[in-house]
This record gives sequence, structure tokens and C-alpha cells, in this order.
Amino acid sequence: MPPFKIPESVLVVIHTPDLDVLLINRVDMPDYWQSVTGSKDTEQETLVDTAVREVFEETGIACGPGTPLQANLRDWGLENIYDIYPRWLSRYAPGVTRNTEHVFGLQVPAGTPVRLNPREHGAWKWLPWRAAADASFSPSNAEAILLLPQFAR
Repeated sequence: MPPFKIPESVLVVIHTPDLDVLLINRVDMPDYWQSVTGSKDTEQETLVDTAVREVFEETGIACGPGTPLQANLRDWGLENIYDIYPRWLSRYAPGVTRNTEHVFGLQVPAGTPVRLNPREHGAWKWLPWRAAADASFSPSNAEAILLLPQFAR
């Protein structure tokens, strides 16, 4: 059995300069569209490193040190604390019921190629920010997308 997930995660709103937002569809929950999300791999992993890793693992978009997009990954300084969905509670240590999510934005050029991890996501689409917020299944994800005009460069 893999180790328990750490109840600290990132949410990365990937967007273009025109505020089109990338949403990805989970394979285990059809029609559940979301931005990139993921938990820290270790307690020592920084939130920026978690964001860089998750963006690359889930979309194939490289935004780490030495990449052209490194400066475009921005910590929005926002946190969401929420109850973990019951279907995923078994992934966490006994008694863990809440997760702390840290919000980031990543601006990418229009037309940036997307390569999904087929074990996690089966489809992707770019939507104007308001439509993306409406399409997101997660309330915290929708709220973050609605804040995009405030945080986009």
C-alpha cells in the first residue's frame, strides 16, 4: 500500500494572456472538470516544487527552473481549507478529514501543447475564464478562476 497522502496540496490555474483557462477531466469521475491539483509528495517538498511537478505530471507543461515559463508561475497567496471528499478519505491517514490547498496561477502562451497523464485525466479544453469557473466541479477551483483577472499579469 502506498504511503498516505499529505493533506496539503496545490491548485494551479493555467491560463493564457487572454484569460482562457485550461481544464482537465478526471478519468475516475467523468464530467468532473478541474484545474491542475495535487498533494505534496513529502513534507519537505516546497509548494512551488509541488506546483511545478503537478503541472508537468498532469499536462506535460514544464514551468520549473530553467524553463521559459518559470517566471510565469505565481503563488497567489491564497489558501482554501476544505473537507476531503468521502470517496478519497482512504488515501489519507486515519482521522485526516481536511485538506489545505494553496492557489497558484500559471500564464502560458495561447496554443501551448497539452499532454495528459492518461491514468489521471482523459480530456482537456480551454475555456474563457467565466465559462471555466462554471464548468469546474470544485467550488474552490471555481472561486480561484473567478479571481483570475485580479492576479493575471
